[in-house]
Amino acid sequence: MDFDPGRYGPEVARILAMGDNGNRLTGLVCGPCVSEEARRTLAQHKAVDLFPARRDAEAAMAGLWLYFSCFEEAHQLVETPKTSDGEYWHGILHRQEPDPGNAAYWFRRAGKHPVFTGLANRAKEILKLYPGAEFRVGQWDPFAFVHFCERARLQPGSDQEQAAREIQRAEWQLLFDYSARTH
Repeated sequence: MDFDPGRYGPEVARILAMGDNGNRLTGLVCGPCVSEEARRTLAQHKAVDLFPARRDAEAAMAGLWLYFSCFEEAHQLVETPKTSDGEYWHGILHRQEPDPGNAAYWFRRAGKHPVFTGLANRAKEILKLYPGAEFRVGQWDPFAFVHFCERARLQPGSDQEQAAREIQRAEWQLLFDYSARTH
């Protein structure tokens, strides 16, 4: 998937430009916010203003906050999610916290998400590049990915960690696209 920040409007594209245009590899553990400029800019916007045609604009906005590792701001938006998108974002937040049990709870609530097929395909392609990564993908399994990320965190610099980070980026891009685009 070619990730195109311009698909989400000029202001979202401007915000994503503060962080490699949606192509940044994020850590497996959410650290401090990586861009104070992005934090200030996001704080000036309401979710419904950036994503006016979305049923759950807060879910897409949470994805933006998460992209910049602003955990608390993202968490506030999906603390009581309205849709499976919000539940999925909530699961990702807790996977990166890391709190695998809480992540699993939210992934169970989200159920099978429409991005799963595309994500499984992307993960298979990424894993071909990292023969040392121990993760097999048939259908997408968010619970197995939680465990994969847990193991990868313990192996900094390994194929396992790099594959996990790249799959995580693909997951962010696919879920953000699904959450943010107008239908």
